[in-house]
Amino acid sequence: MATTGNLSEEQVHCSICLDVFTNPVSIPCGHNFCQSCILGYWKTSPLYQCPMCKKSFQKRPDISVNTVLREIAEQFKQIKIKTTEVKSSLSSSPPPSWEEVLCDVCLGEGRPKAVKSCLVCLTSFCEEHLKSHAARFTKHKLIEPVANMEDRMCPKHERLLELFCKKDQTCVCVLCTETDHRAHYTVPVEREWTEKKAQLKKTEIDVQQMVVDRIKKVEEIKHSVELNKASARKEIEESMQVFSELVRSIQKTQAELVLVIEEKQRQTERWAEGLITELEQEISELKRRHSDLENMARTDHIHFLKSFPSLCTTPSFKDWSETRIPTDTCVGLIRRSVSKLETTLKEMLDKLSESEIKKLQKYSVDITLDPDTANPWLQLSQDRHQVRHLGAWQDLPDHPERFDTVVIVLGHDGFTSGRHYWEVQVGDKDDWYLGVARSSVNRKGRISVSATHGYWALAMKKGQGYRVSTSPPLLLSLDPKLKKVGVYVDCEEGQVSFYDLKAQTHIYTFEETFTEKILPFFYLYCCDKASDTMVICPVHEKSL
Repeated sequence: MATTGNLSEEQVHCSICLDVFTNPVSIPCGHNFCQSCILGYWKTSPLYQCPMCKKSFQKRPDISVNTVLREIAEQFKQIKIKTTEVKSSLSSSPPPSWEEVLCDVCLGEGRPKAVKSCLVCLTSFCEEHLKSHAARFTKHKLIEPVANMEDRMCPKHERLLELFCKKDQTCVCVLCTETDHRAHYTVPVEREWTEKKAQLKKTEIDVQQMVVDRIKKVEEIKHSVELNKASARKEIEESMQVFSELVRSIQKTQAELVLVIEEKQRQTERWAEGLITELEQEISELKRRHSDLENMARTDHIHFLKSFPSLCTTPSFKDWSETRIPTDTCVGLIRRSVSKLETTLKEMLDKLSESEIKKLQKYSVDITLDPDTANPWLQLSQDRHQVRHLGAWQDLPDHPERFDTVVIVLGHDGFTSGRHYWEVQVGDKDDWYLGVARSSVNRKGRISVSATHGYWALAMKKGQGYRVSTSPPLLLSLDPKLKKVGVYVDCEEGQVSFYDLKAQTHIYTFEETFTEKILPFFYLYCCDKASDTMVICPVHEKSL
């Protein structure tokens, strides 16, 4: 037992906090307490009473600092600090893990496990040393053995961190609820630990699922690369078959086309490799995060709650759900090369167009019309796949997205990436536009339908024939009359293409750089009567 003069260590311990006095004061009955402890005790008690002898006072008695006792208490604290330093220097073993707490009193290697930890001494004892400690300090509070005892104590009040402040999200002691955290909602740390443990489990599951999703995405990308390679080989073979039928004068064009296809495939492969590298980095980081979460789940309550805010949230990573590697190296590249020889290659172009249209089927999308954009002259079907000019004005709400002058309706969903294809039956109508438009196009007043103003369209103007919305408009010579039109959009390549599905031929392709969402659009003009219906058709192979 440590002594200073004729006093034992028990005599310099406050009976409230069970620790060595901090700024000790004496009350009229002669008993001594820490100044903050006795003042805090009186705040929580309806009477001004001595905690030791239970003597009551009518008003809060005057207290005075016991300077002699304060000096002795400071000496005891210095002795305790030095003893701890000696223990630390003599111990060559690494710090115990959360699963195994060793006795702090025993020295050397092979220290026995602790059976209890003292909240007053901040020391863990084996069974032998616990007997000695219990005989000397009968009032000390013991708990199950834990490491890092200092972390369990309030640095301000030197009391056990038993509560968790919901408002400030921190562990506090009982005295904290009377000072800095007064009127804050607090709960026992065990209850908060249980709630956070459940949250941690969910986060752990989310992180693990993110790892699984990214592993699947890596496999998907690798598979797409293989399909892309196969497609590239097939494209090369087809191009060789095509150009083998041509005269020697176009062999150079054929060789250049092969190089373009191969370069596109290499670009795709390099892009895929970059995506795989990025995904593998995220997987490694997520695995590390998962390991941290597993380790944190095994820590004690206090360390868990201190570490929880930094690890509990699900990591914010790139959303890979829409990432796709195109399996076709190109669509229409061969056709565009051969089309330079219009007359000579007309027959071959028709064959290539037919093959190209079949490829587009895999990019078909379900286009529906947006009633909030439809001009009041237009009537939509219930399934929003058909539109016609009603020949009469409808009293519709003046929605900000609605076209109020020009008889246009837009598709409900737009595109910012990827490849998309749909088919439209134009019937016998002879005054229409169809194609895509920027989502930001003006909806009010008179509108000029041209690529300059954000419309990429194929049009039929009564008495003027077919045209595309270039500036100025480019007239097209199409025969026979169009009945069904295929529309293809490649956002990455910046292409909008139109196809005559009856003749199985390509009509025209716009090349543009899209900087915002684009939407399908339909323009039906009719002066004074109802028009034929324009229908968005489902894509079936038999229609080709």
